[in-house]
Amino acid sequence: MTGLRRSLNAVRRLLTGLRPAAGAAHRGLFAGTAGLSVLIAVSVAAAAGASEPLTIVSASGRHVFEVEIADQPGERARGLMDRFALASGAGMLFDFGEAQPVHMWMKNTYIPLDMVFIRADGVIQRIAANTVPLSLAIVPSEEPVRFVLEIAGGTAAKLGIKRGDRVEHRLLGTE
Repeated sequence: MTGLRRSLNAVRRLLTGLRPAAGAAHRGLFAGTAGLSVLIAVSVAAAAGASEPLTIVSASGRHVFEVEIADQPGERARGLMDRFALASGAGMLFDFGEAQPVHMWMKNTYIPLDMVFIRADGVIQRIAANTVPLSLAIVPSEEPVRFVLEIAGGTAAKLGIKRGDRVEHRLLGTE
């Protein structure tokens, strides 16, 4: 949502500099610009991605997260880059379409993340806890996985989420 806020603030600054001038043509131009700003805001909101529930079932209980889905190459490449906060209980689920070795990094990512590597059967294979913001170091899956869940750094330990726990989500057919 931070990116959405920045975009909306930029539109607001642009519109603040515009004032309707005398004459119908200028009023029409101002109304058209205002309409365009609404269209841009709606487009930016859609691009921010809707979230959907994902549940991790562990010995400590059922933990529900609201996740954005990154299932296209561009979405996976961008991930959570350029964000300065991640709400508690929020995350991003990367879907690679099939099990494969996966390599992640923290380029342009300003917040520490827990990277939860998930096999195609929904079992957590590995957790890379508190990855270092802005690091170019590669974070490997160590085994083929289909999914990676990124959540706020320290969340897995705080909730008692461990390797071998199960993930439930519509993409796994387990929701």
